[in-house]
Amino acid sequence: MRHAGPRKKLVGGALAVSKLKQHQYEDLLGALQQELEQMQRWVEHSGERIVILFEGRDAAGKGGAIHAISERLNPRHCRIVALGKPTECEAGQWYFQRHVAHLPTAGEIVLFDRSWYNRAGVEKVMGFAKKKQVNAFLDAVPSFEKLLTGDGIRLFKYWLTCDQAEQEERFAERLADPLKRWKLSPIDLEARGQYAAYTKAREAMLKATHTDHAPWTLVDFNDQRRGRLTLIRDLLDRLPDFDVKEPPLELAPLAEPPRKEKCGRIKPLKPFEP
Repeated sequence: MRHAGPRKKLVGGALAVSKLKQHQYEDLLGALQQELEQMQRWVEHSGERIVILFEGRDAAGKGGAIHAISERLNPRHCRIVALGKPTECEAGQWYFQRHVAHLPTAGEIVLFDRSWYNRAGVEKVMGFAKKKQVNAFLDAVPSFEKLLTGDGIRLFKYWLTCDQAEQEERFAERLADPLKRWKLSPIDLEARGQYAAYTKAREAMLKATHTDHAPWTLVDFNDQRRGRLTLIRDLLDRLPDFDVKEPPLELAPLAEPPRKEKCGRIKPLKPFEP
């Protein structure tokens, strides 16, 4: 089913896309999630391997985009990888080594919430990596990714953009909401004044690693709802036809009346009361 396109309005004499209402967003996302489910079935049946990298500004919306993609998919065939700070052992390894361990097997989709590109972003801007290390990384990335795509992995690289004013609003929201406070780290606060430095680092990264075999796609996430829809639509459109028919299923009538749950040795907890 096709949904009506977004309404447009004049802003400063130019056409601008209005923000989506929650019910509009949910309808549009639901339709895309049905396509994602079909895509996953195709991946499972065909043995495809898909890697999707999510990079971008702090608070741009990487986690929300990943959730929008993965929430309706079978976790046996779709994994989220969000690696923390390297251990002492990992710090002594080949830089890509700990990421390689999480690459997909046949019939699997892996979503990287940040990836090996940390070295060209936060590690560079915040001084966690030396200039020599960053340059070596940027030189190595095209060859590394060529190995992945050459072996048949479908690699998608997304960088989520947002204006600094929008980023500041999201930081303030996280600070005020106890349920979102975990998203705000001391590094995030320290990096607030480095917006321009992150832009410069991103442009250097794109220049070195935007290749024919592993191109970058930038998505505007000032409106996170529209950004998620834009990203998912782009992802689906870049894949081949994935129409795999579901096997027919039928719920036959039970042979006897439905039974009540009966617990013997251990009783269930008492129902929650507010």
